[in-house]
Amino acid sequence: MAIVPFPLKLVERRMLAPSVGHYVFLRDDGQPLDFIPGQFIQVHFQYADGTATKRSYSLATIHDHRLGPGEAVEIAVSYVPGGAATALFEGLPPGGHVQASGPFGRFCLMPNDHNQRYLLIATGTGVTPYRAMLPQLAQAIAERGIEVVLLFGARTPAELLYGEDFRAFADAHPNFRFVPCFSRGLPANPHPDVRQGYVQQHLAEFAPDPARDIAYLCGNPDMVDTCFEALKAAGLPIPQVRREKYVSSK
Repeated sequence: MAIVPFPLKLVERRMLAPSVGHYVFLRDDGQPLDFIPGQFIQVHFQYADGTATKRSYSLATIHDHRLGPGEAVEIAVSYVPGGAATALFEGLPPGGHVQASGPFGRFCLMPNDHNQRYLLIATGTGVTPYRAMLPQLAQAIAERGIEVVLLFGARTPAELLYGEDFRAFADAHPNFRFVPCFSRGLPANPHPDVRQGYVQQHLAEFAPDPARDIAYLCGNPDMVDTCFEALKAAGLPIPQVRREKYVSSK
């Protein structure tokens, strides 16, 4: 089955961190982008020599899918010095267009999950799919009483992508703990759930339990591999550990 790209029109851009932008698009062909939180789209473009290429971006859109397909298409874009995709996004004016395809991927919450807790672990833009999952998590908390722990690794407070969204969600949902882990300095007056160091150093604090947990790992490949081994050592079977690695590409 051929992949048919569709146009996206830029309607908003803001900086999430010194080198990460949040982009809001509308699909400009009159069709909705019906996606499952955790999926990604691919943006198509060309190198300077005309060679076709594409980059994958997890969808950050917060949308209650009980209301039907959403209109906004939101992604987080890491700027890579000298990168072709970076040049495309930095130079895109409001109202400008990119071609995209998708959605793709299976890094999603499963409707038949019967776990008691989700361990969501991320670094950098790997946290993006968890933002899109917030309405589903709210529903699971309300209907099943599940607990959720989000361990999110960033170098500094300025690089805590969507931190305000996750902290507000945690404040509104006592079963949701947001645990930022900073490797290079803490914020002033840190929240009690803030930790210093890397996420893999703090995973054991939450006592992963194969009888009750399903874990999601997204972001830096070294973090994903290290946490995967730690979760296996704690007894979690492989189907209860869902992984997606992220590498910034030029």
